[in-house]
Amino acid sequence: MPLELPALPYDRTALEPHLSGETLDQHHGHHQRALLERTNALIAGTDLDDAPLEAIVRKAQGELFDCAAQAWNNAFYWHSLRPSAAGGGAPSGALAEAITQQFGDVATLRSRFNTVALRHFGAGWVWVVQRPDGRLGIAATANAATPLTGEDTPLLAVSLWEHASYLDYRDNRQRYLDAFWQLVSWDSVAARLR
Repeated sequence: MPLELPALPYDRTALEPHLSGETLDQHHGHHQRALLERTNALIAGTDLDDAPLEAIVRKAQGELFDCAAQAWNNAFYWHSLRPSAAGGGAPSGALAEAITQQFGDVATLRSRFNTVALRHFGAGWVWVVQRPDGRLGIAATANAATPLTGEDTPLLAVSLWEHASYLDYRDNRQRYLDAFWQLVSWDSVAARLR
């Protein structure tokens, strides 16, 4: 059964004014769809033909990995965000405690995360991850690379691919990051803690 483009967890304009419906149309409706279509073409007739996307990412290499991992990363990204009326804010509970223990406070986490994102050259991702020992960390991955294939548990991601921000922010990555923090779904991040 071919992989299908998952619906966004909100309306295409729900992230406005921070991310436009046009950006979501391009990023989700065009780029993510194309990645899944290419993944389907590459797995057709193989032992991965009926595998879920996460399993494909964990087993794939080369072009198949690039397409499948990027599609998985994008789906994860959409679920890291929530409509601007409900996004942003501050984490609570065990997540807030873990952030305080590792970074001191959310402002420091955000500052360090932004520094990594601003220094990252080219396309990729910046992640908040939970290490195997339970500590939180920040990781950058290039292109389609993902913590899913390692020991860290991804908790939060921001896309640094041009199509994630160019229509709304051109080449101003700082403004894009400022918008991103207004949309973070801390409840989704907390639900991913181990």
